[in-house]
Amino acid sequence: WVMTIAARAGVSGVNITKVHAAYSLGASKWQLLRHVILPNSLPEIFTGARVAMGVCWGTVVAAELVAAQKGAGMMIIAASKFQLTDIVLMGIILIGIIGYAIDVIMRLAEQKLVPWKGQS
Repeated sequence: WVMTIAARAGVSGVNITKVHAAYSLGASKWQLLRHVILPNSLPEIFTGARVAMGVCWGTVVAAELVAAQKGAGMMIIAASKFQLTDIVLMGIILIGIIGYAIDVIMRLAEQKLVPWKGQS
């Protein structure tokens, strides 16, 4: 749902004069989509993807904490039962580092794939 909202916001944010200019130059609907709408929507779509990745990572961690047999969440739960605070803290730090790495990878991909972000 996050990606859907971001894609809709990106498409609705396309400057209508660019659409009219493409039509006046003889662009087909496919060309309009490929060369005008998609490039102008990608910054918003990538922002939505970053938010969605955060939501997905949080969901995975929550699922591991509730009902997993393996994973970082299960390690934290098992360590907390035996009051192994160092393992619990290491698990929490590990979850944070992985989440931060996902965000950094998404930002690098955005910089590489959408170099025109922020330029009108």
